[in-house]
Amino acid sequence: MLQNGLTYIQTSSTLAMDERLKRGIDMNIQTIKEHVLSGEDVTREEALFLVDADLLELQQAADEIRRTFCGDSFDMCAVLSVRGGRCSENCKYCSQSSCSTAEVPQFATRDADFVREDAKSHAHMGISHYCQVASGRKMGSSDIDKVCENVRQITTHTDLAPCVSLGLLTKEDLLRLKEAGVKRIHNNLETSRRYFPSVCTSHTYDEKIEVLKAANEVGLELCSGGIFGIGETWEDRIDLALEVRKYHPTSVPINLLHPVKGTPMGDYPVLGEEELARIIAIFRFLIPKAYIRLAAGRNYLEDTGIACFQGGCNASITGDMVTVRGVSIEQDLKNIEAIGYHLGA
Repeated sequence: MLQNGLTYIQTSSTLAMDERLKRGIDMNIQTIKEHVLSGEDVTREEALFLVDADLLELQQAADEIRRTFCGDSFDMCAVLSVRGGRCSENCKYCSQSSCSTAEVPQFATRDADFVREDAKSHAHMGISHYCQVASGRKMGSSDIDKVCENVRQITTHTDLAPCVSLGLLTKEDLLRLKEAGVKRIHNNLETSRRYFPSVCTSHTYDEKIEVLKAANEVGLELCSGGIFGIGETWEDRIDLALEVRKYHPTSVPINLLHPVKGTPMGDYPVLGEEELARIIAIFRFLIPKAYIRLAAGRNYLEDTGIACFQGGCNASITGDMVTVRGVSIEQDLKNIEAIGYHLGA
């Protein structure tokens, strides 16, 4: 799949460049960058061209775009698994999915005392957002009540902005959460519409998009991105960015597959650092005003993400993720301050 995908990538990039040249347009990194800086959207053809462009020049241009639209603000988010255990959904990359045999912790929705104390332990450290994440297709009404109380505890006792990732929520669910104090809703599209059925069949791409639309309608900030290294092509990656872009995300998580034994993708190779850096840079070109967030898989990066932070990425999930290890808050703070960022979104 990956080898065939790569062949297709090169062919598509060449065709895209030829088409631009026929139209009398000199396609190069600097020209595409100027299009972005002038407020134009990067096209699919331009993004495909960037797949084969010089990486260092691409990263430098991506970081210029980042500085222009986002300045030097860096957004750190901490995550709490608020409900754990086997999930009804069959996402092939996830250790908690119904098609996984990996052992996972199982616990009911955390109570307000637990969440309050965990949030307090993350407060006043420079972290901007605190996200409660739940296993499952969709959180039910009684559990949403518990999460709403958790949110009220967070806003009362900390300076953190509450976020949630609770599955396929309805517009009514989102309104309840917003009233309680939630600022941002997370729901990854994961990959392109074309490739999604190869990743998950227990829910549809359109069901996920309905959550994004509902978040827009109720006025919640949106956090939506994907996972990479799951067998997708470059076309899939770019199509994901183009789809997410339609819903004006504030935050776009870039997750690197952490292969877990017992999952259908447990034997997949981990993407190389240069390929991840290129993904981040191209996403910056395609979604210039969002926080491009380095998320799961950072433990595979020798520099814990510093090169990415200098190539268009300006946000991270810090500390451990829901089911995989992350990078310590202390290490993140040291790195981003040394680069020249200031904390706070």
